[in-house]
This record gives sequence, C-alpha cells and structure tokens, in this order.
Amino acid sequence: MRLCFLVEEQYRYDGMPLDVIRQLTAWGHQVDVLWPGRSLLPLSEAVRAGTHDAWVLKTVSGGPGLTLLEAAAAVGLTTVNDVRAIRGVRDKALAAVIARGSGLPVPVTYAAARAEEFAQIPEAEFPLVVKPADGSSGRAVRLVETPDRLPAAGAAEPAEPGGAAGGLLIAQPYVPNSGTDLKVYCVAGELYATERRSPLHPGHPVRERQVPLTAEVARITAEIGAVFGLDLYGVDVLLGPDGPVVVDINDFPSFRQVPDAVARVSSAVLRLARKGAEPVVPGPAAPAEPPLAAIGGDR
Repeated sequence: MRLCFLVEEQYRYDGMPLDVIRQLTAWGHQVDVLWPGRSLLPLSEAVRAGTHDAWVLKTVSGGPGLTLLEAAAAVGLTTVNDVRAIRGVRDKALAAVIARGSGLPVPVTYAAARAEEFAQIPEAEFPLVVKPADGSSGRAVRLVETPDRLPAAGAAEPAEPGGAAGGLLIAQPYVPNSGTDLKVYCVAGELYATERRSPLHPGHPVRERQVPLTAEVARITAEIGAVFGLDLYGVDVLLGPDGPVVVDINDFPSFRQVPDAVARVSSAVLRLARKGAEPVVPGPAAPAEPPLAAIGGDR
C-alpha cells in the first residue's frame, strides 16, 4: 500500500507516529511523509494525483495539518481517522457538547474568551478545571479553587508549534478523584486501559501501567467511538464518586503502555486504509497477540 503521513513539527521526534512509519516501511509499504509548518507542500499535486491509499494525520490543535487532511478528504481520499471525527474532538468545547448531548458522562462545560468571565459561574461549582478549548497533552490545564484565582488561570501560555496563541477557554467543575487518570486507548476496535498521573496532581506518585478494563468504562469508550466516528483514539476517564466521567478525547494519541503498540497501530492503519476508514464497533482487546509477520503480511 502507499500511505501519506502528515506529521506536525511537535511530533518530529516522537515514537508515535515515527515508529509506525518505520514499521510500515519495513513491512514493504510505501510511506510518504509531509511536514506541515516547516516545508513547502505540493498540496494541489499530491491531492489531485490521488495515488495514496490513505492519508494519516498526527497533528497539534490549530496546526495546518488538519486543513491538509480535509483537502484530501474533499476529493474523496481515505483519511485515518475520518477527518470529520478529528475536527469534532479537536475543539474541546464542541466535543463536550456533542458528548453530553449523546448521553455520555461529561461534566457541565462553560466557555469564555477570558478566564475572568468564569467568575459568573456559581461559587458552589468551584473548584473548576480551566483549559484551552484547543489544547492537548495536558498543557495549560489548571485547577482553580475559588473565583478570585481565575485571573491567574488565564495567564498567557506559549502557543504549540504550528498552533495559534489565545483562543477559547473552557471550564468544568472539578471531579474529586484519587489523582490517577484512567487513559483508555482504542486501536481500531481493541480497547486497552492504562493508569497515569493526573496533570492536576503532579506530586501524586503513579506508576504508568496497563490495568484491567471494566465493562462500564469499555461501554463508554465504545460509545465515544460510535458517536464521533473515531477508529484510533484515546479517552481520559476519572473515576469520581458517582462513577466514570470523561474529561478528554484525543485522536491518534500516544498509545503509551499498549502492548506492542507500534505493530498494533501499524496494522490498524493498514486495515483502516483498506476499508476506507469505515468505523468499527470497539470491544475488549483480544488476549492473544498476532505474530508481527502476520500483522504486516497483507499488502
């Protein structure tokens, strides 16, 4: 197969997706890499040629990569994930509305251009978690205990490479938890649950590891894939006093602690490219892992 990867500057040296690109190449597939934000892109020719079986994006929020992926989708080319799904989760304000409207357990969400505006929220809903609507990787996520601390929560943050400074902020009531986030990854239908330290509790000692996936969290994660149309994604879940609560959704995440993540994600990219990125119904990961030769054998 012939694939085109769009890799933003922030992920220039990251194992995900660079190791996936190397794996696909080692399996004998042709992989072209475009670098939005740091090179001249022959976009019109690349899209018009239509010679790639699928386009794959590893992007930052607000970066140019999503526009390029949308250009490919506009002329009928396959994208991984579906480009409409990526847009739906990249805007965290939009994602919260879609998820809550679909009955998913998402906190009440407020939006404002300046953190000070959140002072209009009833004090009974504090503490608040305030973060950029286009943020990623836990950047600029702040716990605001009381309304008088809101100005500090709006302090300027450096823009992500390829992204834009400023923009909309969102605020959600803090969900009491142990300081451990549950990150659930979906790899084209297979689900993996992992634990990691919460960005709101940096001093809490947590060993990142794979953990058992409960039926309730698996159901919620599968519903998110169905609602947004995602195939490769991650979901941040807090185990609050009233049950699991979804606090973030990411397309093409790091897949940390997923066993044989590079081989599994590479295999998933190939399957989705062949199927035209048609969404699948997620379920628990299969207990047995296929040999690498079998994963990459069908070209």
